[in-house]
Amino acid sequence: MVVVSINLGNAGSTGGIARNIKQYAKKEGITVYTAYPDSTSTRPREENDIVIGNNGLRKISRKMAYFTGLNGCFSVISTRIFIKKLDHLSPDIIHLHNLHHSYINLPILFNYLKGSNVKVVWTLHDCWAFTGQCPHFTMVKCERWKTGCHDCPQYHLYPEARIDKTALMWRKKKEWFSGIDNLHIVTPSQWLADLTKQSYLAEYDVEVINNGIDTEVFRPVESGFKAKHNIQDKKIILGVAFGWGERKGYDIFLKLADDLPDDIKIVLVGNVGTLPRNEKIIYINRTHDQKELAEIYSCAEVLANPTREENFPTVNIESLACGTPVITFRTGGSPEIPDNQSGCVVNVDDYDDFKKKLIKCVEEHPYSEDNCVKRAQSFTVENMLKNYIDLYTSI
Repeated sequence: MVVVSINLGNAGSTGGIARNIKQYAKKEGITVYTAYPDSTSTRPREENDIVIGNNGLRKISRKMAYFTGLNGCFSVISTRIFIKKLDHLSPDIIHLHNLHHSYINLPILFNYLKGSNVKVVWTLHDCWAFTGQCPHFTMVKCERWKTGCHDCPQYHLYPEARIDKTALMWRKKKEWFSGIDNLHIVTPSQWLADLTKQSYLAEYDVEVINNGIDTEVFRPVESGFKAKHNIQDKKIILGVAFGWGERKGYDIFLKLADDLPDDIKIVLVGNVGTLPRNEKIIYINRTHDQKELAEIYSCAEVLANPTREENFPTVNIESLACGTPVITFRTGGSPEIPDNQSGCVVNVDDYDDFKKKLIKCVEEHPYSEDNCVKRAQSFTVENMLKNYIDLYTSI
């Protein structure tokens, strides 16, 4: 069996998922090629990697998409060259991941998919596939995507555009993405699966395959983090995000820092950028060392995740795997991760209840380390990869 995987990049969370599938599939006798655009954040190339276009052409496509609002309508030369490579490889399955942000021409790609006999798997990592532009719409409380996007309140955000063309793009994406024989959609969360079934993608089968983490890395470990930062007498409320902002609830942590008892310390891992800082918070720049991150999880009393827009956050799973309970806002797939033995869920922006639950967790320890670790076993990377290989085989 030959599979070609297409994604926005070979780095980051989705790039890691694509790489892990390739490595696991090889053990099962399946050859997977991973295709992605050239960029400044690209990891070193591996065996069976395919680079779509080059960084110069992509910059031109991104500029054109920005000024026209027509994201995914350029990159013509790069896409035609890539299609020729697909013809040469004759894959049994094409596995789509993130297609947004101007690295591939959508009508050319989907015309190819409709005209070939290849089976297609599409993992939706956000909502972009069924909106006129945006990957998320929870915070702006928008439901136009159900009947037709227009007058977008966030067209200037990623993947940003100078003018609002969401009405046209919604119609075109519906046309491109509909009517594909043998297309199977995967979502990491039940929340996203339910949304997909309310969109123009409802004609397709949708299967939930949860994202998974490496429980050999993320497990309870001895930690010198408190001693390193001279806070041995403090209890830690931890927050972890790739980049902080309103979407990830950074404002909640700023408020907590001034409201919590003196024996509780907030530690935030991730990039704050130019956002205001609070001297009561310990800031740790985003670490690529997963063992170091496991030490930070392990020494915390609780992971606080006041995210306002989310699909299926692996930080929740990583924390549980290290024996640390999770308290999260009720948004996206985040509440699907902790059970009532390993954490709890609070309504979005109910600050008082969130603070109350955090303090209770720190002071009373209602969730045992064993129960947290046990819950994390439901979301291992091995389970995720096996489910993808089973899907490949079944179709």
